[in-house]
Amino acid sequence: MIASDVYSEDELLALSGLQHIAYCERQWALIHVEQTWNENVDTLRGEFFHERVDTKGYSCTRGVRAERRVRLVSKKLGIYGVADIVEYGGGGDPASIVPVEYKVGRPKLEDWDRIQLAAEAMCLAEATGREVTNGAIFYGETRRREQVVISGPLKLEVTRLAQRMHELFNRGTTPKISRSSKCRRCSLKDDCLPEASGDVAAYWHAFDVNLDD
Repeated sequence: MIASDVYSEDELLALSGLQHIAYCERQWALIHVEQTWNENVDTLRGEFFHERVDTKGYSCTRGVRAERRVRLVSKKLGIYGVADIVEYGGGGDPASIVPVEYKVGRPKLEDWDRIQLAAEAMCLAEATGREVTNGAIFYGETRRREQVVISGPLKLEVTRLAQRMHELFNRGTTPKISRSSKCRRCSLKDDCLPEASGDVAAYWHAFDVNLDD
């Protein structure tokens, strides 16, 4: 599959996986190739936080129509998913389309959340034929929106990561462990076992396991 091709329905992968693969390729593969998933405090907080916004429907305030749980597809990127909220007609512009993503935590220096938002914007642009240049992320801890410009570099990174997801999925490949500080907060650390990637004897010694038995 090359970038100019159009993916079929059967080839579509989860848009949410872009955030996973941006965080860690191995985490993405464990979830989306090996179908491994574990809850931790962060994932449970996220589920509770999304309960209200996950109710499908719409509202209108000051001329802005906000639709919840909007289904998204991009045949060019080969992804599908759901936008938390899409606002239409904001800023007095009837052609305005703004995806809004809800996150339980706080803004991050890394682009993981912005990549997911940019992918939603690209899906909406493909579906409507309109350019989607802005989005927003509402963070639960700060109770504020972060306004995000859907820039060229963000869209290029979405395209690159989408192609990488398809490459790994088609191979059925799970990348090897690459330990970093991100491992400590990963919900899959007990399945990934990043500590075992170094000195195996030292790792099992921590559990009082005799390798000679």
